[in-house]
Amino acid sequence: MDRSVVAVLFGTFTLRFSTGLTGAMLVYYLNDLPDHGGVEVTAVVVGVFTALFYATELVASPIFGLLSDRLGHYRVMQHGPLFGAVAVVITGLTTDLVLLGGTRVLEGAATAASIPSILGFIAMATADDQALRGRVAARFELATIAGLGGGFAAAGLFWSLLGPAAFYLNAVFYIGSLAIYRYGVVPPRAARRGLDGAAARELGDPHRPEFGWRRYGRLLRSSHVWLLAPTWIAVNAALGLYTSQTLFALVREPVPRFADQLLMGGFSPLEVTAGFVVAGVVFFAGIIYWGDRFKKYRRTTIIFYGILGGAVLVAGAVALNHSRDVEPLLRVPMALLAGAGLFVLAGATPAALGLLADISEVYPDDRGAIMGLYGVFLAIGQIGGSLIGGFAAEEFGFDGILVATLVLMLVALPPLAQLRLFEHRFEPTPGGQQPPPEQPSDHDNS
Repeated sequence: MDRSVVAVLFGTFTLRFSTGLTGAMLVYYLNDLPDHGGVEVTAVVVGVFTALFYATELVASPIFGLLSDRLGHYRVMQHGPLFGAVAVVITGLTTDLVLLGGTRVLEGAATAASIPSILGFIAMATADDQALRGRVAARFELATIAGLGGGFAAAGLFWSLLGPAAFYLNAVFYIGSLAIYRYGVVPPRAARRGLDGAAARELGDPHRPEFGWRRYGRLLRSSHVWLLAPTWIAVNAALGLYTSQTLFALVREPVPRFADQLLMGGFSPLEVTAGFVVAGVVFFAGIIYWGDRFKKYRRTTIIFYGILGGAVLVAGAVALNHSRDVEPLLRVPMALLAGAGLFVLAGATPAALGLLADISEVYPDDRGAIMGLYGVFLAIGQIGGSLIGGFAAEEFGFDGILVATLVLMLVALPPLAQLRLFEHRFEPTPGGQQPPPEQPSDHDNS
C-alpha cells in the first residue's frame, strides 16, 4: 500500500479521534457548565448542538468537494484540522451557548472539509487497482469507526484529569492530523482519464472544465449516484439506530409495558460497553473480510449480502429480546445468529464507498464533488435513523428498533436492484478505461 495512502488513513483515524473526543467532552462540559460560570443546559440544547454538527456536514460537504476538485485534494484536506483546532480552543475558552453552538458548526466544517478531499484522493490513488480500492475503502471505514470510538472512550479520562483544558490538548491532536496530511501525503502522479463521451456532452468540454454549482447540478443529474443514494442512506440510517437509540434503550430504566423484552432497559454501563466491544470486533472483522473481496464480487452483490445480513441480525436480536424466560445458555445460539448477521452487514459500508469511488471514475475532474456525497448520505442517514429509532422505541420498545432496522433494509433493496443494472458502466477494465455502456465488465457477476 502506498505511503501516502497509509498516511491519509492514519490521518483519518487521528482526525476522527479528535472529532469523537470533542463530541463526548462537550457533553460533559455542558453538564458541568454551571460549575464553570455558565447556565443550566437542557437535553434540547444538547440535541440542537448535535444537529448543528450534522447539518453543517450535510451542507458543507458538497462545497468542499467542489473546492477540492478545483484546488486539489491534497490542499483542501489540510483545512479540516485547522477548523477543528480553532473550534476546540474556542470551546475551552467560553461558556456562552451561542459561541459553543458556533464551535459545533466549525467542527462540522472540519469533517466536511477533510472527508470529501480524502475520499477524492483515495479514489484517485486506487483508480487502477480494484483489490487495493477494496482494502483501502475497508480500512477507511475502520479508521473512521475506530477513531470516533477511541475519542468517545478517551473523553471520560481526559475530562476527569484536565477538565476544560482537555480541549486545548485536543487542539494538539488536530494539529497532529494537519502535520500528517501536510508532510506524510504526496499527491499521486497517475494520469487522469478524460470524461467518457456521454459525460463530456452533459458536463461540457473536459479540456476546459467548468467549476461551480451549475456544473455540480449537471453532474448530479447526469450520474447514477442517486440510485446509490437511497440504498446508502437507508443502510446508514439502520446503522444509526445502533449508535444512539439502542444505547439509550439498553441503559434506561425498565418500562413496565415492555417487561417482556429482555433488552429493554436495566443494563449497567459496564455490561453495555462489553457488548458493544464484542459487536465492534465482529463489525471490524466483517469490514476487513468484505473489503478484501472486491475482485471476487460486484459491489452491489456485497451490499445485497449486507442487507440480508441485516435481516439475520434482526431475527437473532428479536429471538434474544423475547428470551426472558429462556435459560441463559440457550440464548447463545441467538446471539451467534445476530453476530453472524452483523458480520455480513458490515460489508455494505466499504462496498458502498467503493461503488461511489467507481462512479467518480467516470468524472475524474469531479472526484471531490462525487465523494463529498459520502458525508451527505452519512449525515442524512444518521439524523433519520436517530429520529426513526426514537419514535419506534418509544412506541414499541426494543422491538421497534429492530423492526425499524428491517424496514430500512427493505427500503434499500429496490434502488439497489436498479443500480445493479448500471453498475458495469462504472467498473474499470484492467487497462484502466471505462467499458462501453452496453458491455459488462470482466468482474465476477456473483
